[in-house]
Amino acid sequence: MRTVVAVEDVSFVVAPGQSLAIVGESGSGKTTVARMIVGLERPTQGRIMVGGRERSSRHVNSSERKRRGREVQIIFQDPYSSLDPRMTIRACIDEVLRLHFELSTEERNARIEQLLEQVGLDQRQADALPRALSGGQRQRVAIARALASEPRVLICDEAVASLDVSIQAQVLNLLGDIREQTGVSYLFISHDLAVVRQVSDDVIVMKNGRVVESGPTDEVLRAPKDPYTKRLIAAIPREGWHPTASAEAASDDGA
Repeated sequence: MRTVVAVEDVSFVVAPGQSLAIVGESGSGKTTVARMIVGLERPTQGRIMVGGRERSSRHVNSSERKRRGREVQIIFQDPYSSLDPRMTIRACIDEVLRLHFELSTEERNARIEQLLEQVGLDQRQADALPRALSGGQRQRVAIARALASEPRVLICDEAVASLDVSIQAQVLNLLGDIREQTGVSYLFISHDLAVVRQVSDDVIVMKNGRVVESGPTDEVLRAPKDPYTKRLIAAIPREGWHPTASAEAASDDGA
């Protein structure tokens, strides 16, 4: 049986309040990195540290899982499947608060209202089931739920990829406002360099499980050094964009 290494020799630091993007095509390893950080996958080698604490150990008890949930949260791509369809939005967020904090019912309700207001949702939506909300509203709920545990790091795994372009812009602006308000660090996983340009301070470009280029986002996108990065940038749709012209540009850069 052939051994497949999904991620190899990937190293980076996300400073408090920083927004770092990891970009690459499907299969580049970027989502595997995110899943390892949040604890859904375990690295076979190396270490993952958050706030000076080790997150790579395989043997984790319930109190340790709870602590890790206070450190890192993740927002997934599909807002239609990431929420429990049987729970109201209020109950969904209340569940997180009950898990992580010792608060009275009144204190939890006040915190729920604060979180929903922070993401632009109202009382009517708080008492609704997910099926009554639009995709953009559901993703706002997912953001509020992730923020409920007051994490240090929020991972956005293609968090706006399934939304219409106009709704994408609204959610990205919301995430920018939240970073200013809370100081949370972001790790954006994306294949969309237009999104990356808007939301990240620094970027890592991955190909076949390895980092091929990294640096400040503006610098990497303005003057890419690696041929793979150049091909990704050439594929960004622009005014007058045509698939054939994009493919020709990518071919020229890789020659």
